[in-house]
Amino acid sequence: MLETSDKVEPVFPAATVVLVRDGEAGLEALLVQRNKTVQHMGGMWVFPGGKVDEGDYPDDRDEFRAAVNAAIRETREEAGVIVAPEQLVYLSHWTTPEGAKRRFATWFFLTILEDGQEVVVDGGEIARHRWVSPETAILESADDDYPLRLMPPTYVSLADIADCHSCAQARGRMGSRAAVMYAPRMVGVDQGVCFLYEGDAGYADLELDVEGGRHRLYMINNRLDYIRHA
Repeated sequence: MLETSDKVEPVFPAATVVLVRDGEAGLEALLVQRNKTVQHMGGMWVFPGGKVDEGDYPDDRDEFRAAVNAAIRETREEAGVIVAPEQLVYLSHWTTPEGAKRRFATWFFLTILEDGQEVVVDGGEIARHRWVSPETAILESADDDYPLRLMPPTYVSLADIADCHSCAQARGRMGSRAAVMYAPRMVGVDQGVCFLYEGDAGYADLELDVEGGRHRLYMINNRLDYIRHA
């Protein structure tokens, strides 16, 4: 469950890499599990990524270039994989909703692993990793016995490419569209919360039952349900 607080917290810039490859059965994405002892998102399965460090900023302080540099650095540190700036496709941008204890403004990039590099995690902050099809990851997140614990941005990003059969198809689709901006607004529901995204008919007024398009995600008892239709 997303932890919330009345205290106003700063919003930290961050970057995340959705690293994909062509597996035997189709497109696979890399997920890494944060050590269960880590205070922030311990035990969650995420994409490699983290906060933008001061050293990531170029001389002109350009925020996007800093995010690119952070994405490259975090992929190397958390997965042992080297990627180049030209491999990054700007996928989306997520801002943690107001009320959360820790807020981030995160650039998400899609990157294809094309050269057979082996993933190596440190066993510290990152406990383990796995390559998994987006569809399988989504199904496993609903498993009552052994759920694959995902945060909403990870879940939505996987859903975004779940019907892509290859890396080329995913890169072609994401590269031909503008990055999607996510500034979730939260509405409490029984035993959970609903995150409303821009494009949902209830986004402006925080109304769940209004008629119109849907672009939202329910988190109820740590289970996620993403809904998007016109």
